[in-house]
Amino acid sequence: MDFKQLQSFVTVVQEESFTQAAGRLFVSQSTVSTHIHQLESELNTKLILRTTKSLQITPKGRELYEYALNILELKERMIQACSIESRRIIHLGASTIPSAYILPQLLADFGKLHQDIYFIIHQSDSQGIINGLKDGLFNLGFIGMSCEDSDFCCQPFCKDRMVVITPVNEHFLQYKQQKENVLPELLREPLILREKGSGSKKMADNFLAHSGISEDELQIIARVNDQETIKNLVAGGMGISIISEKAAHNFLQEKRLLVFELPQAFSERSLYLIYRKNYLLPSYVKEFLGFISQSKL
Repeated sequence: MDFKQLQSFVTVVQEESFTQAAGRLFVSQSTVSTHIHQLESELNTKLILRTTKSLQITPKGRELYEYALNILELKERMIQACSIESRRIIHLGASTIPSAYILPQLLADFGKLHQDIYFIIHQSDSQGIINGLKDGLFNLGFIGMSCEDSDFCCQPFCKDRMVVITPVNEHFLQYKQQKENVLPELLREPLILREKGSGSKKMADNFLAHSGISEDELQIIARVNDQETIKNLVAGGMGISIISEKAAHNFLQEKRLLVFELPQAFSERSLYLIYRKNYLLPSYVKEFLGFISQSKL
């Protein structure tokens, strides 16, 4: 039994015709017939009942069809995996903060040392990256929250902290001049939050919960998936927000935003590198992991 025989059999079942199957496979009809006959001889059972006017798949044939589909699909996945291995491509899944503010420099530095290794990056929220790893879409993930799933190795690779950002205007500049805690007053302002599933949203939720504030008490005017959009909305005067200090850094330098610190217990967080424990990592992915562990982030 070989792949060509299985491919001929599957195609005959799908086309319900030896002639059309031969045309689809670009082989002669006699070749298709030979493949089917060889399968039937090896399995010692009839797979297809064929007359001059009809073609019928036997119960054993239907059973083999399901097995053959899985075998041929696995074959294609093996070919793709080997092809990717030869091209040395690392598939990364990254949440917003790592993908926008950490990976660009990290990958550039790594690329200078390993010019034959390439990256494909998919951006989503932290939960989306975890789900993608479960589905086998990525070699590695970079997320903004810890994952307790025992199927994964999840380790911190970088520190971050959350801050409150506001527009630059007289109203908020007065708050800046006050020495006492102004967070309770700030949280009465219109508020823009991240979407559910992001690590940033989880940190903001923890801070609000420990402050005894429920979302029903807040004046939430928007939920936005993108940090850059949030910064622009806040800079334009639409409201305030709680975001990563790394994300706010460039707008702060340009004096387009004001930043207010949160209590240390609720502001500091780790960003995490995550991958499947039972996933056999290619050697060049392990090289990248080693590079990350030695990097000062």
